[in-house]
Amino acid sequence: MPSFRLVERFAAFLLSANFIQAHHVERKAGSPQTGGLRGRGATVPPTGAGALRKARREQQLISKRLLRDDASEEAEGGCVAMILGETEIQHFLRLAQQGTEEKERERALVSLRRGLQHPETQQTFIWLEGSMRTLVGLLTSNQALLQLEAARCLHELSHSEQSAVAEACLPATSYLLTYLSGHSSDFISPHLTVLEALGYALSQLLQVKEAPEMIIPSVLGSTLPEHILRLLQPGPKLNLGVAVEFAWCLHYIICSQVDNTLLISHGGLSTLGLLLLDMAGAVQRTEDTGLELLACPVLRCLSNLLTEAAMEVVGGQNQLEDERVVAALFILLQFFLQKQPSLLPEGLWLLNNLTANSPSFCTSLLSMDLIEPLLQLLPVSNVVSILVLTVLCNVAEKGPAYCQRLWPGPLLSCLIGTLASPDIEVVGQSLELLQLLFLYQPEAAKDFLQQSGLQVLERHQEEAQLQDRVHALQQTALHQ
Repeated sequence: MPSFRLVERFAAFLLSANFIQAHHVERKAGSPQTGGLRGRGATVPPTGAGALRKARREQQLISKRLLRDDASEEAEGGCVAMILGETEIQHFLRLAQQGTEEKERERALVSLRRGLQHPETQQTFIWLEGSMRTLVGLLTSNQALLQLEAARCLHELSHSEQSAVAEACLPATSYLLTYLSGHSSDFISPHLTVLEALGYALSQLLQVKEAPEMIIPSVLGSTLPEHILRLLQPGPKLNLGVAVEFAWCLHYIICSQVDNTLLISHGGLSTLGLLLLDMAGAVQRTEDTGLELLACPVLRCLSNLLTEAAMEVVGGQNQLEDERVVAALFILLQFFLQKQPSLLPEGLWLLNNLTANSPSFCTSLLSMDLIEPLLQLLPVSNVVSILVLTVLCNVAEKGPAYCQRLWPGPLLSCLIGTLASPDIEVVGQSLELLQLLFLYQPEAAKDFLQQSGLQVLERHQEEAQLQDRVHALQQTALHQ
């Protein structure tokens, strides 16, 4: 458990308005845990995913949406948030702490929370002696409604644009970690909304740039990782809002690369794989699932864990069943194509990491006739095209038997089409795939010549970044 002083030192980054930016800890360019392209091609950060993360934080986060919905309802009911003075704040805190009825105490915190929406009230609150201590005490209350309202008050303060207000929230961070990493076998709050809000707060703490050295080791040393994985287990008790927040927590822990072997040994891949299967089943049952918010962090967690060099040592590979995972992933890819195209790179990034060093996953792609559905994604965007081509390179490099099953079929005509792309990376990845295909399946080279492939290649002879590869492919095609 991290010391109070340690948490204080770094929670300032978490609660600072300048710290919480849309681009922070999305992916670290070029690093295996976040780039995802293992040994093939360039790192392709899916730009749509960053936008999705920003939308989640600013508009789609359930705990925040609850606050906004409440504010809307209060406005409709004639409730106007007023700026509170010192006397009023003291009165509401006293009622919340000492009121004779729970409803009375809850109403006092509701009034305080409305007032804390104003910067003036926030300033008065933090300079009032004992105010934060009282709020933290209510946050750790065993009464669910009081706990919920105290969390909402803290939520208002934590998003203040005033640095002094953010710093005043520091004492609460220690209690958040204590609460979340408790040793109870039933890792549940009396109120799911509280747990969800705490998960969001923890996810912010885990994004601090010093977290890998000072915070995440303490988190991994507690029982919190096991509790997080328990919250992500599919089943009737799975709560979507809570799962979303703690899936992001897990993502940031994994991105730190502090000790991913520990997470794998706790069954991290197995839990996430089962959740992937469950999500695929859910999108088949209904169109309006809201699962795209959960899919993004889950796909990233799986992708990043698969890059661990020590995965096979701890039996990680055996935690995923090849054909079921691949089938589920393609169901989700089809769902993304129709409902959330910006998530396609996330799914393809996972497929790339599944196939990079695994002949069995490549075999699953071929045996389930999934090459053609994969090719149908090529026109979506350049980012998607590069990832699709990278996955196909993973399959082709496994040798002649795999290339024989890739060809004949629509692959060659699709590649001639991608060679006409103005995007250099798309063309470069197409050249690499064709080189592998010609090497292991000479008949494909003859077919390429018959389909005027050389004329298509000539378009890129003057491209400095492509000249060598174009020349090499021309020679390979002509001498097969």
